[in-house]
Amino acid sequence: MAKYLVDVSVFQQPKEGNFYCGDSYFYAEMENGFICALADGLGSGEFANESSQIVIDIIKDNKNISIEKLVEKANERLLGKRGVVLGILKIEYDHKTYSFSSIGNVGIIRATKEGKTRSIPNAGFLAGYKRPFKVIKGKLESAMNFIMFSDGVKDKELAKMCMKNSDVHEITKSYVYVSEEEKKDDTTLIAIRYTEQP
Repeated sequence: MAKYLVDVSVFQQPKEGNFYCGDSYFYAEMENGFICALADGLGSGEFANESSQIVIDIIKDNKNISIEKLVEKANERLLGKRGVVLGILKIEYDHKTYSFSSIGNVGIIRATKEGKTRSIPNAGFLAGYKRPFKVIKGKLESAMNFIMFSDGVKDKELAKMCMKNSDVHEITKSYVYVSEEEKKDDTTLIAIRYTEQP
């Protein structure tokens, strides 16, 4: 049987002067796969954190259902709350596939030996009202990296980073090295590496 391995490293820092971070995240390995989610509450501070944590709690409790259903459930719970932008990634070991969706300014980059691809997020945010969104699906490659990040991560910082590095901890360290020390926004960067060993 093939052995599947997913490594994860996370960098997170609240906006300068804030105690609460408006970003919340969750990742877990399941029996036949892996899930990671990053929710960014609009604005910053306690209420942004409350909304993003509501979404993450829903995903934790329902991690085996489809991305479409997860977004639907999260959206329903946000009616009357601060809005949220959201990224979700799911990996299925048995089918050697991945799927993800990004709503608002949560970015997702796929990096392989051949290079990197940044996906265009679905426009808008979740706030209790139905909105159309796409789920992108693809075939897994061994030694494939996924980088998920909130809008505190700047394009110029991403451009300087090495994302094909085999060690996800080195990826987050390289981000710390190229990024500004004081964050103008809540900042989360999650590096994920999928490998398959025969």
